Amino acid sequence: MLRFFLKRMKGNATDRTMIGKLASYLGLLSNALLFVAKFLIGLSAQSVSIMADAINSLSDTASSFLTLIGFRIAAKPADREHPYGHERFEYISGFVVSLLITFVGFQFLKNAFEKIIAPEPIRLSPWLFIVLILSIGLKLWQGLMYRQLAKKIDSATLQASGQDSFNDVLTTVAVLLSALIEWGTGWRVDGYIGLLIALYILFSGIMMIRTFINELLGARPTEAEIREMEDRLDRYPTILGYHDLLVHNYGPKNRFASVHIEVNESWSLSQAHEVIDAIEHDFQRNLQVELVCHLDPVPIQNKQYRQLREKVRQIVETIDPELRMHDFRIHEKQFAFDLVIPKQRNYTDRELQDKIYQKITHEIGTYEVAITFDHTYLL
Repeated sequence: MLRFFLKRMKGNATDRTMIGKLASYLGLLSNALLFVAKFLIGLSAQSVSIMADAINSLSDTASSFLTLIGFRIAAKPADREHPYGHERFEYISGFVVSLLITFVGFQFLKNAFEKIIAPEPIRLSPWLFIVLILSIGLKLWQGLMYRQLAKKIDSATLQASGQDSFNDVLTTVAVLLSALIEWGTGWRVDGYIGLLIALYILFSGIMMIRTFINELLGARPTEAEIREMEDRLDRYPTILGYHDLLVHNYGPKNRFASVHIEVNESWSLSQAHEVIDAIEHDFQRNLQVELVCHLDPVPIQNKQYRQLREKVRQIVETIDPELRMHDFRIHEKQFAFDLVIPKQRNYTDRELQDKIYQKITHEIGTYEVAITFDHTYLL
């Protein structure tokens, strides 16, 4: 049924909100049922690990509710106060969910230590094992459901919910294991298992907090997204090159970008505009990215310019093949250009400039060298 529903979705903003709400409602219902069942069993068995698992299901219920609120607010259209829309609220709701998970982890940690200091026997019953086994199956389904829907709409919040569900599968397996160990050997490991569960939940919560903080601050696009944009730009053979790509988003489906496009300086303004206008529309139509292009005229018909640019490029690449040069200009006896600096390097900007200056002086002649170092651009 879920697959049939997804096939009818077209991937637009309305469908994205519907899928997010569907996932939230399903999570809300299933987590509430799990909380009630685990709480009653944990109370009757006097098991701290089962009670901890029950409270975890309660926090998951609250998380599903917060996710629902997040999708509702994120779907609101742009207004005067929020010209870029409200999609980032999805990150805020995910961040709050992560804080809640981390808080619950600390509570579990406290309860586990108390149980280790003063262990009590678990009151075993067939219902205990039945509920835990059913819980594992339901949480596994829930995690797969979240993962499938998250992939469909590219939602970090649902991805986090899916990971949390798979974490719950492991924690419930651990609880079941502690009950089986006590039933088979009499060893009271409930507190120790609860401690492991608490540490795992804390780790997951902290990792989720880190993920959503990065999204709120403005995370770097994935390498796949950057390559996708490069592939689009490479489809325009009339441009000479491109650089200084910047991408920022105001939500999963609300992305903006800017890039510098190198064109022949002999082009007319209308000719250049026609090309960059086509590129901008291409990005909007196929990548759902609002792109703004900046024109860089290049005197490609000047033979001396071409020769000197090529010599300087070769010098730069002999120092580090990962360096990318662009915006090469000649001002009388000065070379000016930009360098995109790789992440991994064993030299400072000053050391690099000195090396390039020495090589240019030795191989080309006496020129001043003015370099702008690009550390934050994607290309």
